[in-house]
Amino acid sequence: MHSVGTVALGTSGTTAADVIAVARGNARIELTADALAALAAAREIVDALAAKPEPVYGVSTGFGALATRHIGPDLRAQLQRNIVRSHAAGMGPRVEREVVRALMFLRLKTVCSGHTGVRPEVAQTMADVLNAGITPVVHEYGSLGCSGDLAPLSHCALTLMGEGDAEGPDGEVRPAGELLAAHGITPVELREKEGLALLNGTDGMLGMLVMALADLETLYKSADITAALTLEALLGTDKVLAPELHAIRPHPGQAASAANMLAVLAGSGLTGHHQDDAPRVQDAYSVRCAPQVAGAGRDTMAHARLVAERELAAAVDNPVVLPDGRVESNGNFHGAPVAYVLDFLAIAAADLGSIAERRTDRLLDKNRSHGLPPFLADDAGVDSGLMIAQYTQAALVSEMKRLAVPASADSIPSSAMQEDHVSMGWSAARKLRTAVDNLTRIVAIELYAATRAVELREGLTPAPATQAVIEAVRKAGVEGPGPDRFLAPDLAAADAFVRSGELVTAVEPVTGPLA
Repeated sequence: MHSVGTVALGTSGTTAADVIAVARGNARIELTADALAALAAAREIVDALAAKPEPVYGVSTGFGALATRHIGPDLRAQLQRNIVRSHAAGMGPRVEREVVRALMFLRLKTVCSGHTGVRPEVAQTMADVLNAGITPVVHEYGSLGCSGDLAPLSHCALTLMGEGDAEGPDGEVRPAGELLAAHGITPVELREKEGLALLNGTDGMLGMLVMALADLETLYKSADITAALTLEALLGTDKVLAPELHAIRPHPGQAASAANMLAVLAGSGLTGHHQDDAPRVQDAYSVRCAPQVAGAGRDTMAHARLVAERELAAAVDNPVVLPDGRVESNGNFHGAPVAYVLDFLAIAAADLGSIAERRTDRLLDKNRSHGLPPFLADDAGVDSGLMIAQYTQAALVSEMKRLAVPASADSIPSSAMQEDHVSMGWSAARKLRTAVDNLTRIVAIELYAATRAVELREGLTPAPATQAVIEAVRKAGVEGPGPDRFLAPDLAAADAFVRSGELVTAVEPVTGPLA
């Protein structure tokens, strides 16, 4: 495990950059003095309420539909242990390490707000577990995105108690108690409200939203590049990218995508040429409307980023400790705000993948590619060229469309109808992760086809940025035109090239920073 930097966690939330630093970069976490003070102050309020005879939800009562039962002091520690053990009911494949780390860090963010009543030592143990590189085993299924990501967070809380299984920094799954002992971490003995406070947040879906936004930011730039390369390979016109055209429909994402494409195409000797007997007045929609489609996705991302920023500043728990000493029930754990934007992003990603596939198909069809060989093959008929690469792309797009069906439109009541409307935000987040993976592959296939097509335009000079992409992608192991060969390794290399951000890195020294 390689650690990069330190993140200080105080009372006022966190940033997307800090989430990614902890989840993906193994950054260490330090609790600030104001966080520790806020934790102690809120705990005093909870302890005072626990000593009173009147029942207080989450402090001296049961949970959910069982909230009507008053729990005496002698059973409260058992109550908190029991909620964690019983709620750790996840099933299915393990969730990725980066998701679990984001989940735990974001729960710790809310704990440090001073609104949960959790003791400072519990918060410190959460930080210690993350800093030790210990990752609880969390399963795919178990969250309805309401009352928190209950099962996923429960599996994390179970590790804090020294129970269940977790993955060590060496990647080996062992009993959590053994891992804590090996790193000198004492398991926590939960007290009033603490079990509930560790479970009751939208942290998993928020962590996945933050990471998806980071990945999509690079992917949208990459898609602008591949769209520009395809326009160039099809001898299209870049006049449709003129800023004055986009200024009269003032969507900021559209203007940014058009500007990116125009920057990539600067100095091209291919745009605007016609090598067939059917001169074009206009290019096809998949080429001409690329900025409009990608731009709408960019604007959707801007809205999703705003929601994420609000959530990163939030303290999500039920009940919450207020500064005036009240402990009040609320519905802030409902995942609808996050669930909606997760679904919006899946819709936008599906459409971006769909338009990229249409451009790829156009490059391969001799009737629409304006002089390119069928399927970009070396000897069409003997060679199939990139025919089946487009099949793969189409299969990915088809799945993207299924993944675009919203999860947040569904709700299944739970807890004996006490929790009768849920967000399904965790499910929205899980399918968005798959969609982002598939979109990366779709963009990679367009890149593979477009670079080959540009190279087949002999006698015409591509834009300097295009030439930089071709040189970089060839160095990365993606081969150029030639007879048929085993395509899967080439496509995998193109996928890695896009996924790592190297496509954007190859272009920006020529174009300057892309929007």
